[in-house]
Amino acid sequence: MMAANPWNPVQPTAAAQLIEKCLGCGVLTQVLGVFTRNGTKLGYTKNLELELLKLEQEAADITHPFFLSQKCHALQVINSHLEAVLKEKRTLRQRLAKPLCQENLPIEASYHRNACELLNLAVSFIEKLDVYLKTIQTIPQIPEKTSNMDNALMKMESLEAEVENLVERILAWREEQYGLLQTTYWNNRSSNASISYLSIENLHN
Repeated sequence: MMAANPWNPVQPTAAAQLIEKCLGCGVLTQVLGVFTRNGTKLGYTKNLELELLKLEQEAADITHPFFLSQKCHALQVINSHLEAVLKEKRTLRQRLAKPLCQENLPIEASYHRNACELLNLAVSFIEKLDVYLKTIQTIPQIPEKTSNMDNALMKMESLEAEVENLVERILAWREEQYGLLQTTYWNNRSSNASISYLSIENLHN
């Protein structure tokens, strides 16, 4: 028997030691092989059943009798409709060959002008139908857009007030600088005049 490892806090149990001895003697090898083979066969069987269930679930709309009966009923309805169309083929050809406007839309001569104007309006309406539909679709977004416009206008007004304040400050600074320049100019001029006057007096003396 192996000595216990003093550094390992978890000691093996008696059952674990017995299984270890049986494995060392070769007693459990055959039993484990039988269990392994049986477990492998059972795993293959379960996997095959699982794959069959998945395939049945994926193909349920094709192979299930309920869906097949619905599709058969739809095909029967379409078939009966096509049979009725084929029976009335000659009548349909005659109706398609006739001008429908002269037969179903008789218009008096006094209304021909109005009919032409109406057709022009209808053509222009159809041309702009996409624009009208887009406009109708944007109607629910109008409150949000108006609020955004109001916010933008408020920001513009605040920016305008800031710009006006800045312009006033620039104009005041400009006037101040202009006054300083004038004062400096006159001071320089007076000092130059006094210097020239003193120099003339010195010459006379």
